Amino acid sequence: MSFHFLQSLFNPQSIAVIGASARPQRIGNVLMRNLLAGGFGGVIMPVNPKREAVAGVLTYPNVAALPQTPDLAIICTPAATVPALLEDLGRRGTRAAIIMAGYLATTFDAGGRPLEAVVLETARRHGIRLLGGSTLGILVPKAGINATFSQMRVEPGKLGFVSQSDAVGTMVLDWALPKKVGFSHFVSLGDGLDIGFGEVLDFLASDPDTQAILLYIESIRDRRSFMAAARAAARNKPVVAIKAGRAPHPRLPAGAEASGLGMSDLISSDDVFDAVLRRAGILRVEHLDELFGAVETVVRSRPIGGSRLVAISNGGGGGIMAEDSLYLGGYTMPALEEQTVAKLRKVLPATWDGCNPIDVRVDASAARYEAVLKVLCEERAANAILVMHTPNALSSSEEIAETVIKAAKSITCNLLTCWIGDESVAAERMRFVDAGIPTFSTPGHGARAFLHIDNHRLARELLMQVPPSVSSSFTPDVDGARRVVREALDGGRTQLAEAESKAILSAYGIPVVATHAAADPQEAAQVAQRIGLPVALAVISRDLRRKWDIGGVALNLETAEAVEAAARGMIERARIKYPDVTISGFNLQSMLPRGHARQLLVGVVTDPLFGPLIIFGEGGRAAGIYRGMAVGLPPLNLPLAHDLVGRSRAAALLETHRGDPAADREAIALVLTKVSQLLIDLPEIVELDINPLFADDKGVTVVDAHIQLSAAPVDAHRFAIQPYPKALEQTTTLRNGRAVLYRPIRPEDEAAHYVFLSHMSEQDLVYRFFHYVKQIPRRDMARLTQIDYDREMAFIASAQGEDGAAETLGVVRIVTTPDNHTAEFAIIIRSDMKGQGIGAGLLRKMIKFSRERGIRIFSGDVMYDNQPMLDLLKAFGFSFGRSEEAGIVRCTLDLQPAPAQP
Repeated sequence: MSFHFLQSLFNPQSIAVIGASARPQRIGNVLMRNLLAGGFGGVIMPVNPKREAVAGVLTYPNVAALPQTPDLAIICTPAATVPALLEDLGRRGTRAAIIMAGYLATTFDAGGRPLEAVVLETARRHGIRLLGGSTLGILVPKAGINATFSQMRVEPGKLGFVSQSDAVGTMVLDWALPKKVGFSHFVSLGDGLDIGFGEVLDFLASDPDTQAILLYIESIRDRRSFMAAARAAARNKPVVAIKAGRAPHPRLPAGAEASGLGMSDLISSDDVFDAVLRRAGILRVEHLDELFGAVETVVRSRPIGGSRLVAISNGGGGGIMAEDSLYLGGYTMPALEEQTVAKLRKVLPATWDGCNPIDVRVDASAARYEAVLKVLCEERAANAILVMHTPNALSSSEEIAETVIKAAKSITCNLLTCWIGDESVAAERMRFVDAGIPTFSTPGHGARAFLHIDNHRLARELLMQVPPSVSSSFTPDVDGARRVVREALDGGRTQLAEAESKAILSAYGIPVVATHAAADPQEAAQVAQRIGLPVALAVISRDLRRKWDIGGVALNLETAEAVEAAARGMIERARIKYPDVTISGFNLQSMLPRGHARQLLVGVVTDPLFGPLIIFGEGGRAAGIYRGMAVGLPPLNLPLAHDLVGRSRAAALLETHRGDPAADREAIALVLTKVSQLLIDLPEIVELDINPLFADDKGVTVVDAHIQLSAAPVDAHRFAIQPYPKALEQTTTLRNGRAVLYRPIRPEDEAAHYVFLSHMSEQDLVYRFFHYVKQIPRRDMARLTQIDYDREMAFIASAQGEDGAAETLGVVRIVTTPDNHTAEFAIIIRSDMKGQGIGAGLLRKMIKFSRERGIRIFSGDVMYDNQPMLDLLKAFGFSFGRSEEAGIVRCTLDLQPAPAQP
């Protein structure tokens, strides 16, 4: 992908400072001096019509007078001057600008338009990308760029930091310097008028000087750009974030939820964002002081296949504090295996209790620590080991530290150390730092470091899940469900009756309890006798969001008289509390003989920014009292569904308890995947309430369900994460008669992709990658096969091999620019399958897809001697031009209007 505008922002060869000032404590003065002090090697051109020089550099009166077109313009003048300055810069051909001024949204031009709108319109007309307003600026230490008004000095490093807050940015710079933390890039987004998290994440993800990315987030404007960029970045390098604003706030405008089912008030905005970051593969931390420690730990950590932590401490207190911190983080220390315990008893005091954390006693020598570590390594007892030591007069902290450092060379799992104290063990901690071993001053910090590693592992595992758009585990009656939706909307109704809601769930194979309607108390009694007593009774009213609040639900009614009396009581209580309430009737159900069933809730809400969300938690009346719901982003597959269940407060209820068998978690997870599929197939559904869902060891049953529809047109890209687009699959026949399937690539194609590349000649690999690639690392191959289907697409030609397994014959892929204007393409065909029309077929399919997506330019680089590929592109109407690299031809196709294709 080309990042031409970000190259102008982060790697300019010339910078114009408009509003450069000689007056102290003015932004134009501080920024000019910072640029000069930073050692920027390019041209700096201050613009000020009232002065001849600023900071010893000759000024220019206006943009037109500049001796050359600046790559980057930094505008330090008041908001009212910005539109005209952008016009001048646009005429000169400048491609990037930083706007320091704020209040663009609340300042208006002579025609009454907000300057924000005027500035954006002007910038887009001239192709200028903007950072700001109200921004602290940017820092690129390696390039000597300090385009900020901060007084802090910054060291070069491997961390990219992106912040929405000037104040937080300044705090981070102040914190980092004495701790010798350096940055590859420091970016203050400010108001995010144009350039936001998505564009900067894309740039930092591909920047070789950036090892990890840190984010300070207050809000997200562009969900699609953020999610696509965040997921792509997190596949390549660690991304750690702080999300400010954890205090609960209403998620909908006052009164907006009254027309729905009331599910939105069960979760907060923070719950939603937590789920978003988790699915994006981003590690979330709570506080600024955790941010750098977390990223350092994660960067240094080794890949782990599990979450078994074993802690070692020379005293019970340190171990207990670590265990408490882990428990508060949702983690329970695992027990040691019997064989491991037996070996440890040979090297530990006889009084050792055999537990984890391992108490090696206060007088533990370096030899004892070494012996314990040796056993743990031999037994492969842990995915991570936390070694703690409290200094005392009975042992040598320095000797033990040296022993641990020596042992670390043979330890294959992650090793964390905690030498508890301050100055007395500062030298030992510095030895660990020099040895590249994460070290901490308190057991709590050490425990949280492990949680960071483990949470990052889990986030990356979830990131790699790409659920299908059509389930293969069950076959729903989609047409039947759509009929129910269509009949309701044709009748002017957006809220389905309980029976209609259950009919849709039944169409997706979700077990439901039959519901019978009655118009009044007398009919309710008759229905109860017909279906069999005892029964459950519930009032029907579109005006009542919570039936329990007025006693609108009654269970275990054993006589017809009790049913009639309960129904009359519901009407009276409802009208006392809500005089204008409309009672439509009553629903009756036979009582289920499931005494061990847990009451759960499965819901769907539609977030204004992130689209449909699935929530899961404890049901019944507890749903509104305790909350504790887990939030998941559809689409879900079974692993994602199990993760959603495990993160909820209700997870503990599903275990064996007081003789009650454990609930069937597989059946619960399957319900969640079916609800996810339902959202894909029926986009009109905006809210769903299954409460309660009975769950026990025999399975699940829906007792009550309601669905809310939207009569408005549905956004085709309403999901924050796009499912596998099965509708794009296409079967065709090659010239040799062999059947082939053109389809989007899937994560499970990874193994076949390795086989595919093994059939490539050395020359063809050079043509594709511009150098010979002998072996693609696992991480890079995952990146090729696990795409988001939003700003990236790859179609493969797949056919059945001689062994019956699918094999890949060719692949074409595109990556679009953040504005969806240009698609960079690459194509490769298996060396022994050329001449069968695969290349033309894949290219034709990708061009059609790109045109339908609204992409304007389709372009790519081809080596000058790759004549067969150049001939193919010429047949499709591509134009050819020079590339910036020698020996490379830039091939471009204008997709609008559509040219004739071969």
